[in-house]
Amino acid sequence: MPQPLVILFAFVIGVVFGAMVVMLTRGLFANRQVKAAQKRAERIEAEARVEAKGITNEARIEGDKIRANAEAEVRERRNEMQRQENKLDQKEALLDSRLDEVDQKERSLAAKSKQLDEQRDEIEKQKEAQIAKLEQISGMSVDDAKELLLNNVDAELGAEKTRRIRDFNVILTEEAEERARNILAQVIQRNASEVVTETTSSIVPLPSDDMKGRLIGREGRNIRALEQATGVDLIIDDTPEAVTISSFDPIRREVAKQALNKLILDGRIHPSRIEEIVDKAREEVEATIYSAGEQAAYQVGVHGLHPELIKLLGRLKYRTSYGQNVLAHSMEVATLSGMIASELHANVAIAKKAGLLHDIGKAVDREVEGTHAAIGADLVKQWDKSKDVVRGVAEHHLDVADISFWGFIVSAADAISSARPGARRESMENYIARIKSLEEIADSFAGVDKSYAIQAGREIRILVRPEQIDDLGSMRMARDIVKKIEETLEYPGQIKVTVVRETRATDFAK
Repeated sequence: MPQPLVILFAFVIGVVFGAMVVMLTRGLFANRQVKAAQKRAERIEAEARVEAKGITNEARIEGDKIRANAEAEVRERRNEMQRQENKLDQKEALLDSRLDEVDQKERSLAAKSKQLDEQRDEIEKQKEAQIAKLEQISGMSVDDAKELLLNNVDAELGAEKTRRIRDFNVILTEEAEERARNILAQVIQRNASEVVTETTSSIVPLPSDDMKGRLIGREGRNIRALEQATGVDLIIDDTPEAVTISSFDPIRREVAKQALNKLILDGRIHPSRIEEIVDKAREEVEATIYSAGEQAAYQVGVHGLHPELIKLLGRLKYRTSYGQNVLAHSMEVATLSGMIASELHANVAIAKKAGLLHDIGKAVDREVEGTHAAIGADLVKQWDKSKDVVRGVAEHHLDVADISFWGFIVSAADAISSARPGARRESMENYIARIKSLEEIADSFAGVDKSYAIQAGREIRILVRPEQIDDLGSMRMARDIVKKIEETLEYPGQIKVTVVRETRATDFAK
């Protein structure tokens, strides 16, 4: 056999033998591992049996405890239910006894109600018999007696009501008058005013009577040009060295007065020059008006006024009322209003502004329809946002239904300023008419015997017939006369109404 084949055969035999050795070795190793695993499994099984036996004993003990607790709880609940059933049985028994008592009381009440009904019927019969007997004795029916009783009660209540109202009014009046006197006395003492001496006429002095001819001009052209430019009437009469200016508008009168003075000083009097001088005088008067308004507001301590209000306020410098300068009067009212407000612990700034502007409607009342109070309120409303100031201006104559606190303050200050001695003049015709109106109002009431207006129309004294008017009726009459005077007359200050009732006893010795 060749040598390579021997080598190959030997190699194959070696490989097979090696494989068999390896397989035998692995089988022996595997058998050892199996045996070891079987031993571990037997050991674990034994340990598990021991542990399971311990757990079973513990579970049995725990179960016995739970069973014992459950049985105890069941027994407790059964006992509680038994107690509740016993209580319910007791309550049912008590309720049954109470129901029996209620039934007995209902039967007793029914018997008593029947007895009361019988007694009520008996009382009603007796009452009817008594009423019939009373009607027979008095000769009056029940309705007549009721009417008589109600009339007597009404009369007594009316008299009592009037007496109480009188007493209440007396107390209130005394307290209010005392408080008002204190306030007004302090206010008047703190205010010092000059007596008004201004007049409404405007007279321009001339250097000589020759100036009258120059003012008239050729065929009156100069005086016509001057009257047309100023809107006034020039009265050139027999008064030596003087010319009278007539116009309903005081500002026009002032413009014409200044223009005349400038023309007299200048000496050049002709239509074109007249127009030039009148324009300059008008500008100066407008500047004076604004300056007067500013000065008035500054003097009374009212700040922040709209320029239009200042201009209208300045126009009052040339307006008079019963001879009293309206701008001076407005400044005085502003000062008095502020003092009254300070005494009442109210807003002094609002009171002063309302007092200063209260007559501002008189600056344009000849150009606008309406009362100066309403016109002034509309003007102030346009340029001032304070509703209190507007109400104070609108209500200062107390001629509206609902009067505010500020209306009363401005009205009181206006009355003090207007009624003080020397403040205003009144024409004889207006004075006589007011006096007659006062007496006519008093005489229009039933029961008045005589009436007299005294103290320059500031008091009306009324004598009543005592057989027609009693004491309480005289009080009612005084109040009614006051209301009628307030509704129908316009007057400065206040008017005192005094009703006099007297009884005279006269006899003769024979």
